[in-house]
Amino acid sequence: MSKAERKLHFNVFLRGTGHHAGAWRHPDAHPELELDIDYLAGLARIGERGLLDAVFLADGYTGATNKLEPFTQLAALAAVTERIGLIATVGTVYNEPFHVARQFASLDHISGGRAGWNIVTGAGSAAHNFGREEHPPLAERYESGEEFVEVAKQLWDSWEDDALVFDKQAGVQVAPGKVHEIRFRGKSYSVRGPLNIPRPPQGYPVLVQAGSSEAGKELAAKTAEVVFTAQQTFGAAREFYADVKSRLGKYGRTRDDLIIMPGFAPIIADTEAEAKELEEELFGLLDKEAALRHLSHYFTVDLSGYPLDGPVPLDKAKPYGSIATGITSRHEVVVDAARRDGMTLRQFVNRSAGGHGHITFTGSVLQAADFIERWFRGDAADGFNLLPQLFPSGLAIIADKLIPELQNRGLFRTAYEGRTLRENLGLARPANTRHPAASG
Repeated sequence: MSKAERKLHFNVFLRGTGHHAGAWRHPDAHPELELDIDYLAGLARIGERGLLDAVFLADGYTGATNKLEPFTQLAALAAVTERIGLIATVGTVYNEPFHVARQFASLDHISGGRAGWNIVTGAGSAAHNFGREEHPPLAERYESGEEFVEVAKQLWDSWEDDALVFDKQAGVQVAPGKVHEIRFRGKSYSVRGPLNIPRPPQGYPVLVQAGSSEAGKELAAKTAEVVFTAQQTFGAAREFYADVKSRLGKYGRTRDDLIIMPGFAPIIADTEAEAKELEEELFGLLDKEAALRHLSHYFTVDLSGYPLDGPVPLDKAKPYGSIATGITSRHEVVVDAARRDGMTLRQFVNRSAGGHGHITFTGSVLQAADFIERWFRGDAADGFNLLPQLFPSGLAIIADKLIPELQNRGLFRTAYEGRTLRENLGLARPANTRHPAASG
């Protein structure tokens, strides 16, 4: 695809009241509705109004979180939306491939081909909730995670595309010889198959991968179709983009086979002054002590003992790679931002509270469009995973004001290209690799 033909892609990362840690206390926020499916459906419909590619859900198995289980939520959202994609984060460490393959096939059938799988190997240890002594080390998680995805693909391919015939005259529903055992035997998994549900409408759900570590980049080049990454500067984003795209050739893939979408956490208003006013309002609602406790995870000291208007004690930062759980590359991004920009502790808290290590932005609609256009035209991103810092208003201004500005610049679609997530992302439907002769 030529540069002139390329169009931006956007997912919206749903998070109850917004991605700023103080958002839930804002007068416009509705924390009491975070489990209310009508409220969540309203957010999805705003995203669809803005022609966004997908809604994106994070997930994990620890902590006292106030959010629904992803498959349940996305199946409900599928019933009240028509085109927007539905991406669920599902980890490989504390699941089995058969379960996950079946759940995604079900979601893809329910939604008419709009499912996506954000593949993580375990962001934070949940070993104590699953009868295990400890969280597996990073290298082991990636090795078993790659095998996990391969098993899921083979299970989706265990049904040929034309297996269902429903021949009432002959009394045959499933064509003989069109559903196959996979007999997979690997280092981590042994699965006979077949899957007990037909091949998904998309062949496979769109495969998304988060993380920017060396192992993560290689896994993305080999397996992923969308990469959700955390890059805070144009230069770093260009370098990451070029690096990952350059790895695709050895796996027989082209640059168009992988969409790179950094996280983008904006506060947008009609004017820059209004956006900055909202930023200050959100910072004023922030629990500073809780934020400092969270950020202390990256340091060898408790940050609450340091003055807010003093420098970040970077000499006390933990070495990169020393944090055994979580997204290890996020550690580097968060600390590097403080070092690069010479932040005070107050600035560090404010930036981190709004973006979780992703790009934070405060400005007008036109300024936001300029920022996005520069990154897109400069080969730093194919689009963005949007993290509005306040819901629902932060998403509404994107759909109703930012998207029209990007359309005016010829950078974004004016209608959905198709009915499936793959069609809207410009990704091919994968052939059935085990039974290619019958694949559609």
